[in-house]
Amino acid sequence: MDDYTEDTFFNGRVTVKQPRAGYRYSIDAVILAGHIRPRPEDRIVDLGTGCGIIPLILGFRYPGIALSGVEIQAELADIARANVAANHLEQRVDILPVDMRTLKSATFSGPVDVVLSNPPFYRMSAGRINPESQRAIARHELKVTLEEVLKASERILRTAGKFVCIYGSDRLVDLFAGMRACHIEPKFMRLIHSRAGADEDARLALVEGVKQGNSGLTAGPPLFIYRKDGEYTDEIQRMFAPEP
Repeated sequence: MDDYTEDTFFNGRVTVKQPRAGYRYSIDAVILAGHIRPRPEDRIVDLGTGCGIIPLILGFRYPGIALSGVEIQAELADIARANVAANHLEQRVDILPVDMRTLKSATFSGPVDVVLSNPPFYRMSAGRINPESQRAIARHELKVTLEEVLKASERILRTAGKFVCIYGSDRLVDLFAGMRACHIEPKFMRLIHSRAGADEDARLALVEGVKQGNSGLTAGPPLFIYRKDGEYTDEIQRMFAPEP
């Protein structure tokens, strides 16, 4: 049996190779990429890029920007690099198989404009750790902690640069405190709910902060992933469209 699948995005215009049994991208990555509206010539770094799905989406949509994906797991970094080549984005997307804790602004020839990340949601002591190592590292703080993600972001961001992440809503206090400790001021938050009309708490939150920004947090409307009938909401469906 083949150990990988090859999926498509944007009506077949982008191909994505992924491990069949290992870590696979989720709707979180699609939402995070869908939130970004980069300026021409922005430099964007995706911390923990996995198979490279976020750089693939943004590289396809915005031809003028430069992207780097950082991935500590060598096998996933190799897959991400192969995906970049398969989609002819080598001139604008760079995959770095390094530990984000070693990153400096000089790694990218100077401070960057935007840092994206889906940090591991769970502390090592919280919940059952997935026996599949790729998924375990993505979900639990086995290789990198929230604090280390934020410190890396602070080091590589320019003043007034943006940090954007999706994180578990039950750890928002930890996230906001960590952002402020790293001089990244929380500026925007949007709670993410699984299903419209359901009586359930938000599981995730989309958060945007600005390095050295002024205080003042705006809360956007809730984002619902599924309609009552189980199909994606119109907003989520637009995130799968080729044009932003």
